[in-house]
Amino acid sequence: MLSGKTLVIGDGGWGQAIAMALHNAGREVAVWGFDADYCRKVARSRDNSKYLAGVHIPEEIVWTGDADEAIDGAVECYSVVPTQFLRPTLERFGPRLSNIPLVSASKGLEISTLLRPTEILAEFTGTDDIAVLSGPSHAEEVSRGLATTVVAAAQNPELAKCCQERIASEQFRVYTSSDPVGVELGGALKNIIAVGAGVADGLGLGDNAKAALVSRGLIEMARFGESYGAQRETFFGLSGAGDLMVTCYSQHSRNRSLGHRIGSGESLEEILASTQKVAEGVWTTKAIHKAARERNIEMPITDALYGILFDNADVGEAVRELMSRPSKPELDATQALHANE
Repeated sequence: MLSGKTLVIGDGGWGQAIAMALHNAGREVAVWGFDADYCRKVARSRDNSKYLAGVHIPEEIVWTGDADEAIDGAVECYSVVPTQFLRPTLERFGPRLSNIPLVSASKGLEISTLLRPTEILAEFTGTDDIAVLSGPSHAEEVSRGLATTVVAAAQNPELAKCCQERIASEQFRVYTSSDPVGVELGGALKNIIAVGAGVADGLGLGDNAKAALVSRGLIEMARFGESYGAQRETFFGLSGAGDLMVTCYSQHSRNRSLGHRIGSGESLEEILASTQKVAEGVWTTKAIHKAARERNIEMPITDALYGILFDNADVGEAVRELMSRPSKPELDATQALHANE
């Protein structure tokens, strides 16, 4: 097993949660954030007031805006940067990340390129030997040591196992997977459905409608993932169904909360102007809608949400259109084939 410091790039709530999980597993940890002044403030107060206020950061965790200080002596790196900001962040570190194991804990697709976070990391480091960590894991609970279970995925089983061993603890259980594409896409796609679930809550559509949206959303996620070479089964595990459920129903979910505000009548512009926290589902909706159209993938929930968020579609009318789509068998042809195997 590796012995040495773990670098966590990204000082948001999820970056802090990852750092604290590593600390609880007995690792030496340094967290890097882009705003050096804010990082100095956090280092003094031990309170990440912008992103995870009220959760004390142990003194042993280094908190810095100095890239050299953060990476010095690091034997592995967790990238926990919102996907739309990942590329400019990596430019600050240059080639220094090329020689250490990488774990991506970011969720989403880059809108301009439709690349997954691991693909962006591969561009900068020259290696595609990168693990993915995902699953039902709100930062608010992980950082407080509440029981959490996630999955570490990599094409290289030794890399997945190394990630598992480095971060696992009694409070933070880690499974492994050989389907990094599925695990990564599950973490991205569920945010779209969570925004939609929040819209349903804001409209007061009730539990029946929300359950239908979530379950059909899971099928939509799997359909998209398979088109990218992911394994359908992955979407019914921790990084798919598990993460989908917690994100659609939890009080901590930024994506569900944003959707609720949309359903209650606020505009996207008003919501984005009111918070510094990133709801990845907004930008993932934009990217996935574009990718699905390019590949001719049927994604009615994503299409409806895109219309609401970016085309000023009437929320109630979008829901009515979803409900009035032509009736069909629950299992599509691909699912039926799998069911009969």
